Amino acid sequence: MVADRTLVTELATALGTLPYSDLAAALASRSPVLRIGGEVWDRLDQLAVMPSFARDFATAYDNGRAFARAADGLAGRPPRIAEWTGGRRPSGDEVAPIDLRIDHVYLVSCKYLSANIANPSPARLFDGLLATRGNWDRTDWYQAVAPDEYQDLYAACRRATGLSDLPDSASALSGGQRERLRRALTQRDYPPDAREAYQRLCRAVSTRSAQRWRAGLESVDAELMIWRLLRIGSAPYFLLGAHGTSSLRLRVDTAWDWHHAYQLRALSIAPARSGQPRVDWAVHYAVRSDRTTRHVQGHVEIRWSHGRFGQPPEAKIYLDTPVDQVPGYNSLEPSALTGGRSVPAGEFAAERQQLPLL
Repeated sequence: MVADRTLVTELATALGTLPYSDLAAALASRSPVLRIGGEVWDRLDQLAVMPSFARDFATAYDNGRAFARAADGLAGRPPRIAEWTGGRRPSGDEVAPIDLRIDHVYLVSCKYLSANIANPSPARLFDGLLATRGNWDRTDWYQAVAPDEYQDLYAACRRATGLSDLPDSASALSGGQRERLRRALTQRDYPPDAREAYQRLCRAVSTRSAQRWRAGLESVDAELMIWRLLRIGSAPYFLLGAHGTSSLRLRVDTAWDWHHAYQLRALSIAPARSGQPRVDWAVHYAVRSDRTTRHVQGHVEIRWSHGRFGQPPEAKIYLDTPVDQVPGYNSLEPSALTGGRSVPAGEFAAERQQLPLL
């Protein structure tokens, strides 16, 4: 079931592309152009009068209107069909979550208030290199790369919680037993006797995950890894959303566009010293048009899903560089210095800095 906030941000964006004077008129129209059922329309009407969703409605609706006006978007042409995925997982090899499809051509991803760009399994990232299909390790990543350190942490937590009836080996834990242990670890920090064991686990998982990632890259073109990491695909799409108080209105290039605009210099991967298992990454590239060298930074947090020992860990991929400064992400806002052409968002920001102060 789609969360209310997700429903608001995605469908209000779609409503903004319709040719109505304001949000209220677009809601009242129940336009057949937007392919959603009556129950979804009813829920939108209910949420529209709730003060807690007012800002989400306004931001998303304005993003839809901006996309409708943009030369790289609909360029003022009303859409004929606006389809909503409704939270369904893609059946193909999409590199980004597509929430809306307009006129069978324009793909739109609505992203709000998150630097977290993906949550794959660690094995899919470090061994599978973010491929959508493959034969990679699907067991507990901590158990796979740091079995001794993981066992030491488990043993210390088992002693500290007094759960002596749990199995001696961490690998033998059932789902229910994992949940019991998770609930017993109520404090924010680990029990004193387990803290050093956890730090050893962090160092081991960080180091060995980085090693596995680098080893996998020895057999593939690093540019392919960059495209997957930055969510650059074979088809262009639009990223409409918000981060903090700023709107995101971007067109994302294809891999072909990226290759012709930028030259990859290096992908650096290093284990981090942190309060949890973490791997830092950075993409170093040159802009072909002016040969300037730039970089994009991010990190991966390898942590349990649903709390300590709750479920096997996932790899949360974070982008530390602002998304509108990522190569291949182009601003939909026209630039007075370029005659209205679309430009990379980072270039657009640089141009603004060159304007004289009034």
